[in-house]
Amino acid sequence: MLPMTITQRTLGPHTTVLVGDHGGRYPDGNSVVVRGADATVLVDPSTSVAAEPPELDVDLIVLTHAHEDHVAGMFRFPHAEVHVHDDDLPGVASLDGLMQIYGLDDDIDRAFRQTIVGEFTYVPRPDAHGFSGGTTFDLGGVRIEVVHLPGHTRGHCALLIEPDGVLITGDIDLSTFGPYYGDAWSDLDAFETSLHRVRSIEAAWYSTFHHKGVVEGHDAFVSAVDTFAAVIGDRERRMIEFAQQPRTLADFVAHRFVYRPGVDVVFADAVERRSAQMSIERLVRAGRLLELDDHRWCAVASS
Repeated sequence: MLPMTITQRTLGPHTTVLVGDHGGRYPDGNSVVVRGADATVLVDPSTSVAAEPPELDVDLIVLTHAHEDHVAGMFRFPHAEVHVHDDDLPGVASLDGLMQIYGLDDDIDRAFRQTIVGEFTYVPRPDAHGFSGGTTFDLGGVRIEVVHLPGHTRGHCALLIEPDGVLITGDIDLSTFGPYYGDAWSDLDAFETSLHRVRSIEAAWYSTFHHKGVVEGHDAFVSAVDTFAAVIGDRERRMIEFAQQPRTLADFVAHRFVYRPGVDVVFADAVERRSAQMSIERLVRAGRLLELDDHRWCAVASS
């Protein structure tokens, strides 16, 4: 039985979404339970699961990727096998490995380590298993197929549950915030490729870890993905407008193109810097920005 305080949404005879606090808004998220005849899987145990774990015999924990909010409830199930994509395995095996994924400066690294252990109840699992795209978990009458969709992290994946027709999309969360690609192990171009690929995956239901929650039907999902992906172009258009006068990287960081001005999170500047760097490089290659000799960039006038 699941605790009555956890909001549930059933998407099929084998699939139940455990809706997190505030609809799964960060730092919480929406975990998923998948039951087969032979095994039960918990996907992405959230902070809600950490606070009040479901009364389930969990055989496997399968992660869409290694980030602090997706592993918060993992410690509640010490005997469950943990599985994550090979590329994100270091982030589950040790705290040092997780910090490599973020790639923060030393002072921010120290502060965020304390948050990850204290607020996200991170416990390393050096015994975790790696998988690759195309891996299938057979639970007995239920299959979970791994779809590798990198960009958010190197090992970010979606999980297709059959026969229920459910796609768990991880942090392709369809939020108004837009795609997050601010870690050392993030890749903007790979993220855009993954967004194009995920549009083609047909399912009856799509379950995101944050914000959007459950989307019903392929057409609605494609529309939501397109809106989500458009945030990238909007950020880059605003960067071009900002660069009508020559700007340094520090100028782009201070102006805030990912977070709203006034949002005070310890890693905000690092995320803004990496996100801006990737977009600047793309815009220079596309002839939209020109790099000047004094480490500044300016917009190229359109003809």
